[in-house]
Amino acid sequence: MSDSKNIILNHKQIVHKIRRIAYQIYESNTEEKEVIIAGIDTSGYILAKKIKSELEKISSLKPVLCKVSIDKKHPRNPINTSLSIEEYQSKSLVLVDDVLNSGTTLVYGVKHFLDVPLKQFKTAVLVNRNHKKYPVKADFKGISLSTSLKEHVTVVLQGKSFEVSLE
Repeated sequence: MSDSKNIILNHKQIVHKIRRIAYQIYESNTEEKEVIIAGIDTSGYILAKKIKSELEKISSLKPVLCKVSIDKKHPRNPINTSLSIEEYQSKSLVLVDDVLNSGTTLVYGVKHFLDVPLKQFKTAVLVNRNHKKYPVKADFKGISLSTSLKEHVTVVLQGKSFEVSLE
């Protein structure tokens, strides 16, 4: 593997993708008063905050942020959320992560929320890779990449310049 880094999405492109995902979420929730934006800690939660901010700008929807903590090394461990079950039960929920790689993190996140009756359940990712171990898909995605198993996608959503790179 080489040490070269290829920029896949620059700051402006990422901002555009986030706005597009926010519009798609709004379009699928036009009958709702609020939607739960559940971001998988850490980068998924940062992305969820940015999507929430865009939703507030473009719609009358009330987006409610929820942090989802999953032990990525041991995803069978209990999953914690910053909201109680009662706060998202019978509501529309979007589970957000930065990269859909093997699908492990997203599928365990989905499993957690399947134990709760929801009005609607969707998933959103900034980068969708095509190396899934599990039959999980993103309903809303910024970009789809066909990569080799040796390549690594890095997402930077903090600071003044966001970027998605392939190493």
